[in-house]
Amino acid sequence: MDLRQVFFYVMHTTCIDPLVIRQGWKMTFPQQNNFSITVEKQNPANITKASFPLRYGTYSEIRTSDYEFRFNLSGEIKFIRGLNTNWPHPAEQLKRTDGNDWVYYSVGDQSGEDGLISWMGEYYLPCLPYPSNPVWEVNYVANPNIMHGFAAWSQLYADLYGAKENRQHPRARDLIIRILEHDDRVLHERSQHLHTIIGERVSVLPPDTRHVDYEIIPLMIADGCLYHCDFCCVKTLQRFRVRSDTDILDQIRRLKDFYGRNLENYNALFLGNHDALAAGADRIHWAVCEADNAFRLSDSRPTTPMLYFFASVDSFLRSTHQLFEKLNQLPFYTFINIGFESADPSTLAFIGKPVSAPKVREVFCKMNEINAAFTNIEITGNFLIGTTLSPDHYQALEELLGSAPTPPKGKGAIYLSPIKDSPKKRELLPQFLEIKQHSRLPVYIYLIQRL
Repeated sequence: MDLRQVFFYVMHTTCIDPLVIRQGWKMTFPQQNNFSITVEKQNPANITKASFPLRYGTYSEIRTSDYEFRFNLSGEIKFIRGLNTNWPHPAEQLKRTDGNDWVYYSVGDQSGEDGLISWMGEYYLPCLPYPSNPVWEVNYVANPNIMHGFAAWSQLYADLYGAKENRQHPRARDLIIRILEHDDRVLHERSQHLHTIIGERVSVLPPDTRHVDYEIIPLMIADGCLYHCDFCCVKTLQRFRVRSDTDILDQIRRLKDFYGRNLENYNALFLGNHDALAAGADRIHWAVCEADNAFRLSDSRPTTPMLYFFASVDSFLRSTHQLFEKLNQLPFYTFINIGFESADPSTLAFIGKPVSAPKVREVFCKMNEINAAFTNIEITGNFLIGTTLSPDHYQALEELLGSAPTPPKGKGAIYLSPIKDSPKKRELLPQFLEIKQHSRLPVYIYLIQRL
């Protein structure tokens, strides 16, 4: 038990009346109900890539002897972490997304340069509660020690009902009321409301959103996809179309109201859905500027905000140098993620992707040129990995990545996405490590994570 836990234990067991302890940027309120409340604890705005639990933004915290619960500025539960020896690992935690999914962050079973940080580019593996394409699956709902965290959250929620009637500091009482206003039903309704605002659910986030822990504000500027590939498990049947000015402005207005004060915890914008680059330079620039004016991402944050969106092989190939100059001048660092899938013609035919291998190689070269030419733009790419793919696919991929120019400042990551129905996914790791070893670009695993 650390000194802070010892302190709270003494305060709880001696039944001292609620009081305020000032510790610089936070206020902690020990309670008589065997928990303590810290109101609006200010963590660094930047997300640190570290092996300890993620801490960023402004959150309130309630601690019991066995669990830590963190809440956003609206009073919505966001993280649960166990503090006792029954919890699988002190660096692991549960996170609730804005789509109301509970994701378990695991540290895996292998550390070191060939372990989790090598696979994901992060020290944690998001274990998802819905079907995806993980290279390593963790069924956290089958672990009673993890599921006890949800039972503890239900118990805390019940305890807060009684606590709100006790003598409280006004800030602690206000927090308790906000938390009680966001029960499971309300949280579900809010997630549905978010999907209604943007007109659909985001079926997959760009892999680079890992840099902001997948915490993005979604703004749909286009629907559909230029392709309808056979292999794709997140594809839409819609034809590609650009959203109207009225639709985009309405989204921005309603999103600002939806996030409310909690907007200050976001530093990234996602332009959706599957091929925003195909919407064109003018539409992208206008939408980003309108969103930035409303959300104040660039003028109220200590760090440069992030902009994320997808591109297709053809939309990227058609994009002019002037488009990238325009993006480079935005007050954002922009990530554009391209779905290459393969550089082998037989594999492209097998997966039903209507592009040629020479075109893939041409776009790959252009990706490296853009990364070298622009300071505030980073282009990344996706390729498939799976046991059903031929040796020609892997040979073409290794040749492509092995001949790439040395990336400036590590830009231009390549993500390998396991085919969703590929058997023996864990056995793909040796193949992944071999590709990574031969690549001159950073290589990581890409998981399909929704919002």
